[in-house]
Amino acid sequence: MAQDRKRQRPNILITGTPGTGKTTTSSALADAAQLRHVSIGDLVKEKNLHDGWDDELQCYVINEDLVCDELEDLMEEGGVIVDYHGCDFFPERWFDRVVVLQTENSILYDRLTKRGYEGAKLSNNIECEIFQILLEEAKENYEENIVVALRSDTVQDVASNVETLANWVNNWQPVS
Repeated sequence: MAQDRKRQRPNILITGTPGTGKTTTSSALADAAQLRHVSIGDLVKEKNLHDGWDDELQCYVINEDLVCDELEDLMEEGGVIVDYHGCDFFPERWFDRVVVLQTENSILYDRLTKRGYEGAKLSNNIECEIFQILLEEAKENYEENIVVALRSDTVQDVASNVETLANWVNNWQPVS
């Protein structure tokens, strides 16, 4: 794929089960590394990039093609952190680092129940974490050398992850 211009800033995908700290980590990293933070959930709501509401899972059914079309130009510019609980539909070329946040199950359960998750929504998300579905999905869809799993149980973990990732951003070089 020939690009007219190379990105001067890296793009990062921060993924993980709901409740693992994606938005908290993404926001803090955006501030620390001077990157733009795009929450796919917010983008889908703001721009109506969905195909309706799923009553059982209590969420929008996102239209992946519309989301990718909306983000294409921004991602080519670079310097973007994308925050979403999935990763299998984004073009591989978009990301220089894919971060999978992971949280211990009992901590995750408490976080999700505080958010009001129950029934299928709660059990599906806990199972997703137990079976490391998102880590496997990331490894299947991206070069393994750009995928990193980071523990996200505590405020200290988040701070450490932000510091590690900000250092990575500051040392990143465009691929020639």
